[in-house]
Parts: sequence; C-alpha cells; structure tokens
Amino acid sequence: MNIVLWVLAGALAAAFLGAGVMKVSQPREKLVEKGMGFAADFPMGLVRTIGALEILAAIGLILPAVTGIAPIFVPLAALGLVAMMIGAAIVHFQRKEYPAILPNLVLLAMAAVVTWGRFGPYAF
Repeated sequence: MNIVLWVLAGALAAAFLGAGVMKVSQPREKLVEKGMGFAADFPMGLVRTIGALEILAAIGLILPAVTGIAPIFVPLAALGLVAMMIGAAIVHFQRKEYPAILPNLVLLAMAAVVTWGRFGPYAF
C-alpha cells in the first residue's frame, strides 16, 4: 500500500504542479483557451492564488516525505487538495460544466486516499 500511496502522491503532484504553473504564468485568455473557463469569471488574483496553492500542495505531497522533514505536511497537502477539488466541482456545477466534474472527483478520490493513508495506517 505504501507504493500505491507514493504513486498516487506523485501523480497528484505532477498534475497540480502543471496546473498551478499554468495558472500563475499564463494570461487569462490562454487559460480560457486551454479549457479553464472559470478564469474568465474570477479575478486574476484569485486564479493566481489558486495556482500558487496547487504548486505548494504538489511540493507538500513529495518534499517532506523525501527529506523526512515535517512529513505531517504530506497528508495536510492532500487534505488541502481534497478541499480544492470540492470547490472546483462546485464551481463547475454552478457553471453547468458537468463533464468537467468527473476529473475533479477522480483527483478528489486520489487525494482522499493519500490523506487517509498518510494520516492513518501508512504514516511516515
């Protein structure tokens, strides 16, 4: 199970690092072009903040475990991603972007498993 948790954390870190870097570095128009329609309706400061939080979560999923420094941040980062994906699913629902909810739920489930595993029986 430890290997499964590492694979899930790595996949989540890669996905959120990529999405976060895109949100902090791209202009609004490019984000909307790439399927992030919510960026048209939200202040860019909030979009950039979401991107920065995604980057921090990606780092928090891997770095503390690898270094052994404050490994409690791994499940906390995963828990933060659970909250972000709940928020993302709500936004997609309100915008009637129903197909976009499924990836949010998959990422939410992955982050929930990491949260459970690293807070519980497979803590560092």
